[in-house]
Amino acid sequence: MPILLDHQLREQISHEATEFPVAYYHDELGQLPNWTGPIHWHPDFEIATAARNVLDYQVGQQHITLEAGDSIFINGNVLHRVRQVSGEKPDPVPIIVFSGAAVAPEHSAMYQKYILPIAQCDSLPFVVFRQNESAHREVLRLTQETYRCLSQHPPCYEMEVQRNLSRILEYLFLNLNCFPKFDAFRVQMKNQIRLQQMLTFIYEHYGETITLKEIANAAHISRSEAGRCFQTYLGCSPIEALIQYRLQTARRLLCEKTQTLQKISAACGFNSVNYFSRQFKKVYGVTPGQNRNLGK
Repeated sequence: MPILLDHQLREQISHEATEFPVAYYHDELGQLPNWTGPIHWHPDFEIATAARNVLDYQVGQQHITLEAGDSIFINGNVLHRVRQVSGEKPDPVPIIVFSGAAVAPEHSAMYQKYILPIAQCDSLPFVVFRQNESAHREVLRLTQETYRCLSQHPPCYEMEVQRNLSRILEYLFLNLNCFPKFDAFRVQMKNQIRLQQMLTFIYEHYGETITLKEIANAAHISRSEAGRCFQTYLGCSPIEALIQYRLQTARRLLCEKTQTLQKISAACGFNSVNYFSRQFKKVYGVTPGQNRNLGK
């Protein structure tokens, strides 16, 4: 699904239950090539944990290593992605994505006083909670309890999740001036917005024949500047990012088993089925037909 942005270039996430804006994800890395998640952003907060292995969490241009048991809080409207760097099996990586409105309505005095200062702190893109630091133990406990509630749905689980998230945000607010700040992150925001504009163009036009110039024009920059922007954040060229998204979309369509390979290839912007098959096998290790038969 294409990423939709509002006038502030914020991704619009549709929660299944808008009255309880908390989403829980786990066991997703195993479905991704090289156990690496796509770079993305959203207006909501995010908390993630390295369950068993070592993870590299990229937030903006920063790379943070999470050992097993460590967690990370990521502020809203920040580009980020996760990559597993150790272990023979994919890490479960439990993740909570939630709006501050899960704790208090956005127009309430409590939201304005306690939650908004966190969300608007541009120099605080993330906070790391280490499992071997005693000051972080309560936050880590609350995080684990929240994962349990969201996975098992015990009676009144929404109320416990709300209490836990409120306690975590309380900790962040009380220690806001103590966390390491990244003032350079304000400068990075300009390039982040440019990348968001170019990625959005890719997500909306991936099925068409598009050029590097058209991708760069989406952010009103030169082709060389577009290349530098993608290399800085994604480690690849704009065209390589386009191909990656086409393949990810094709893989999802293959799993639905409702279209032929020819139709999927054409819908995802590949002019040749043979070229599509070669690129698919290079990334996923199997041909599109084998992927469909395996049900991956």
